[in-house]
Amino acid sequence: MTYVIHGATGAQGAPVVSALAATGRPLVALTRNADAVVKGAARVVSADYSSAEQLTAAYRGAAGVFVHLPLGAEADRVRYARTVLAAIREARPSRVVFSTSGSGGGALDEPADSAVSTLTSGLEAGEVSFAVVQPRLFLENLLLPPVLDAARERGVLRYPLRADYPVSWASHLDVAEVAAALFDRPDITGVIAVGQDPAVTGPDLAAAFGARLGREVAYEAITPTAFGASIAPLFGEGPAAGVAGLYQALGALAGNAIAPERSAQQLLGLSPRTTGRWLADIGL
Repeated sequence: MTYVIHGATGAQGAPVVSALAATGRPLVALTRNADAVVKGAARVVSADYSSAEQLTAAYRGAAGVFVHLPLGAEADRVRYARTVLAAIREARPSRVVFSTSGSGGGALDEPADSAVSTLTSGLEAGEVSFAVVQPRLFLENLLLPPVLDAARERGVLRYPLRADYPVSWASHLDVAEVAAALFDRPDITGVIAVGQDPAVTGPDLAAAFGARLGREVAYEAITPTAFGASIAPLFGEGPAAGVAGLYQALGALAGNAIAPERSAQQLLGLSPRTTGRWLADIGL
């Protein structure tokens, strides 16, 4: 029986491929490009999120499916969530692990009709074994050129959260390890929070960067608007405005920390990387 990985060449799917391949499991890599070379995958399949037929064919007979929804317009994401659910109902894989990719279950409540809520509630109502992985903010966000370049070149880590704002940061690598473990633990269902506990603040992040870079790095809180403007050349005005809106909303709250009782630490005995260990693991 195979394990099917959505977005197998992307930032979230590729680490899951690596984590599962290390255990010798047969993998099917779902990508947009059927000609892609995915190390560790037995087969590469081009499957469209909007095609229930393609997804059903990919899921049928699978021991596990790792799902995360692609970025895009929310209406499209809702449609993808419904298609994934339809394929799961038809194909009935043995286990599904869904990563919310930082949406839902955090400091901000996800609307009931959102893509993440649609997929989560659909899994809850279905008959297939599942788990929902809920990270908060990804440490990989700190690798965006406007953030990383300022830390490296000017000794300033700039981010759109106030200095005392605690976040249970996690890495894509942490999510991959949790997902791989959950395929071996069908007894664990529902939500599993992934992130540092206790949560860390901006100055904590800056100190870790400073230790790794061998120079003093200070933390500087910037406005969500300024952050959006800095990433607009990378992602476009629309997506950048959406990111700015997210941080504007987060900034109105006390923090974005996980609930320890539903954490990977408590349920699986897996502790996420500290910021310093993550920086070392990615070779910064």
